[in-house]
Amino acid sequence: MPEPTPLWPQEQPLLIAGPCVIEDADETMALAEALATAAAARGLPFVFKASFDKANRTASTSWRGPGLDAGLRVLDRIKHTLGVAVLTDLHEPGQATRVAEVADVLQIPAFLCRQTDLLAAAGATGRVVNIKKGQFLAPWQVAPAVAKLGPGVPAWITERGTSFGHGDLVVDFRSLAVLLASPARPVFDACHSVQRPGGRGDASGGDRSAIPLLVGAAAGAGYDGLFLEVHPDPQRARSDPDTQWPLAEVGPLIDRFLRIRAARLHAP
Repeated sequence: MPEPTPLWPQEQPLLIAGPCVIEDADETMALAEALATAAAARGLPFVFKASFDKANRTASTSWRGPGLDAGLRVLDRIKHTLGVAVLTDLHEPGQATRVAEVADVLQIPAFLCRQTDLLAAAGATGRVVNIKKGQFLAPWQVAPAVAKLGPGVPAWITERGTSFGHGDLVVDFRSLAVLLASPARPVFDACHSVQRPGGRGDASGGDRSAIPLLVGAAAGAGYDGLFLEVHPDPQRARSDPDTQWPLAEVGPLIDRFLRIRAARLHAP
C-alpha cells in the first residue's frame, strides 16, 4: 500500500519546486536535495515536482522525458532518500493507479484540465490532485473541474496565466477571489505564467526576468502556495529553457515570496 498522503494546511505557505522534466537521474536527485535544504532552512513545507513525460510538447520531435517506469523510479528514490513529498503529472486515466503508488500529488496538465475520465481516475486514487488551470479557462470554470475528481478529494488549482492573443500569457490576479471560493487550494505557478507558447517556433519561449515580479505580486495578492520550475542551468534544459529559474538564485526568490506574504498578513 502507498504511504498516506501528507497534509498541508491551507493557512501555511507551501513550496512546490523542481525541474520541468526529469533529465539525468543523479542531477535530479542533487537538485531535489538542494531545494529541500533551501525549504527546510526557511521552515517551508516542500513538495518536489518533476515530470516523467512531457506529452504536450509543441513539436513531435521534442524530447519528452524518461517515461513512466524510469521516471517513477527516480521520484521514488528522491522520496525515500530525502523524505520529501513528490508531485508528477499524468496524461491518461490508466496511469493514475501506477503513479499514485509513488507520487503524493497527482498533477493534471493544463491542456487536460477538463478531461473527465482523467480527473475521475486521479481523484479515485485518494491522493492530492493538482489541477493546472488551463490557459483557456475562466476562474469560475474551475469548480466543475474540481467536482469531476469526486467528493472529498483534496485538490489544488494552480494559476499559470491566461492566453492573451497569439503566443502570450497574462495573469489576472482578480481571479484569486474566485479561486478562493472554490473547493481547492490556490497555488501560483510563476514560471509557466511567463511563457510565450510556441515562441521558439517549434518550442515555447518566455521571459524569465518577469518571474520575480509575478512572485511578489502573487504573495501580495493572497497566494500562499508557490510553484516554481528550477534547473541548475536553464539554458541547457531539455524543456522550457526560457522559463525555468536558476537553482543558484532560488533562495532570494523564495525569500521575496515569504517577505511580501508576511507583510500582507501583518498589514493593518
